[in-house]
Amino acid sequence: MHELSIVASVVDSVTESAAAYPGARVLEVRLRVGALASVVVDSLEFCWGIATEGTHIEGAKLVVHTLPVILWCEPCGKASELDGVQSFRCPHCGEATMDLRQGRELEIESIEIDEAGAIEEAGEAKETEVPR
Repeated sequence: MHELSIVASVVDSVTESAAAYPGARVLEVRLRVGALASVVVDSLEFCWGIATEGTHIEGAKLVVHTLPVILWCEPCGKASELDGVQSFRCPHCGEATMDLRQGRELEIESIEIDEAGAIEEAGEAKETEVPR
């Protein structure tokens, strides 16, 4: 199961990025995973809890956006989404093509953090009166 090593790398990257915001809490990590990335999303999600346990990002939510395969057909001049990955043929003209425009991604799309904790720790928190 290589998903654990993938998630461990993501945890390392997120931890490194979050270090620029001391005291901030990571709320959510969004990944973009292409259909050809050979990754099982359920396994990623399972491994996330294991890999984040005891880290500064424990409790952060993992959101995985699965991207379809999109190929470019030169004869048609069109980009098309494939229904499956058994055949790399243009769904319009049937021409075989390997010009993939999407589907191999495995990347961190974004990291959502809550800087409120960092501001409070720095002594810059603003108190507001709540009307009763």
